[in-house]
Amino acid sequence: MQEHIRRRVLDISAYIIESSATVRHAAKVFGVSKSTVHKDMTERLPLIDKELAERVRQVLDINKAERHIRGGEATRQKYREKMNSDQAAATLDS
Repeated sequence: MQEHIRRRVLDISAYIIESSATVRHAAKVFGVSKSTVHKDMTERLPLIDKELAERVRQVLDINKAERHIRGGEATRQKYREKMNSDQAAATLDS
């Protein structure tokens, strides 16, 4: 494995553990694709450090389990904002 890839894998894994980051968020921070982060964490990291890979897996499993809750919150917030803007527009019209 090339050294820059090995370094990226270790950097991303440390970031995920420290911040409980999602794959999507880690990909954005490190400027790589979600697929790259996923491959790094599930295939490359276990070859480098099995214990670290298990810790990352635990964080990612928690994030996956909570994903539906975050999605529901985002939808709820979207409609709450829309309702507030509709009410403000109605107030201006009257």
